[in-house]
Amino acid sequence: MGPTEEFERAARLCGYRRIAGIDEAGRGPLAGPVVAAAVVLPTRSRLSGVDDSKQLSEGQRDRLYILILEHAVGMGIGSADVGEIDRLNILEATRLAMRRAIDQLAPPPDYLLIDAVTLPGIRISARPIVKGDSLSLSIAAASIIAKVTRDRLMAKYHDMFPEYDFLSHKGYGTTGHLQRLARHGPCPIHRRTFMPVHEMIIPVKRESAGRMLSPLFEQ
Repeated sequence: MGPTEEFERAARLCGYRRIAGIDEAGRGPLAGPVVAAAVVLPTRSRLSGVDDSKQLSEGQRDRLYILILEHAVGMGIGSADVGEIDRLNILEATRLAMRRAIDQLAPPPDYLLIDAVTLPGIRISARPIVKGDSLSLSIAAASIIAKVTRDRLMAKYHDMFPEYDFLSHKGYGTTGHLQRLARHGPCPIHRRTFMPVHEMIIPVKRESAGRMLSPLFEQ
């Protein structure tokens, strides 16, 4: 059946009026940022086809991205870069990106529906929902905005580092990406705390005894 407004309706029955769906893209890749989106939809949204971004083709996501932009009453996008991911770990970097996305909403939301993740310390009522991007319409919309935004960023990184073919795999650990990583070593947008990127750094560390050996430990 796909995502519905059931969770949004439940929040409105409790008196909340500005309900934001929150989701991210890019927790699993070996390279690039993690990007989060916060989307506030109007009551009784007419967004046919919106679903978990992973269930949609690139063309479908691009079409729905435009549709969501046209219908949303509020939208925020936040990201955490590779340095922040390596310093904080991917979960905390994801939370940072989500907080940044929420901070972009004006006026601010009074309730959050979040795909699985909790946000400790945030002063807004929130409900984490496991598999929320396949259940909540606003979270599904956020998943599409986050995915399309991140994919477009990775296309720009492809132009900067064409030898890694980021355009095709978006930084995920595909066979082709791993082969190129082995051939060229990590570039500035690779996550040095992630295997197998970290494994590529170990030989360099061994050859450089007596000094600070890896960017992994320079942050």
